[in-house]
Amino acid sequence: MKQANLTAEDWARAALDAIAQGGVAAVSIESLARELKVTKGSFYWHFRSRKALLQAALALWETQETDDIIAMADEISDPRKRIQAVFRAASTSSRSGRLMLALAASSPDPLVAEVMARVTERRLEFIRACYEQLVRSPAEAKRWAAFAYSTFVGSLQLARDNPDALPQGQDMHEYLRLCINTLVPRQPALEPLRKAG
Repeated sequence: MKQANLTAEDWARAALDAIAQGGVAAVSIESLARELKVTKGSFYWHFRSRKALLQAALALWETQETDDIIAMADEISDPRKRIQAVFRAASTSSRSGRLMLALAASSPDPLVAEVMARVTERRLEFIRACYEQLVRSPAEAKRWAAFAYSTFVGSLQLARDNPDALPQGQDMHEYLRLCINTLVPRQPALEPLRKAG
């Protein structure tokens, strides 16, 4: 890649790759410049500081991993299929999972904490709104959304901490199907929960 063709988004993507591999601490102007095969001058053409790069990287992550997925799912009228689409989209890339966990681990950093809090709230609110169309109870929808999202995050952590614990290949597709069918049950399966509440 020629330095003249490098964009601010290229730097932000490279920063996200570094975060996925080694956390926020891995974002170094020098190492990114080496990775991108450019001089540090290219960095300073686009950014004033490492903090500005991190802000751009976090904004790109929020757009790609939350805004874009919600916009895609919003096009689906059936709330059950909408939730399924969100979980499928969020489960397609191991890099995405590593990145989310790396950012969560870096949440003591105020810059990261602000974005993580906003993203988590937005994701939970979207999922809650979908469940509310299924269960018709705001309190129950909130419980389902918390259950679904925490299960998703737990699966990411298991994949990171003990990859052999999760199925591989075709079995992984069956595992994802089980997760989706459990987290987004058909209407009759929701009735006992509604009555028990």
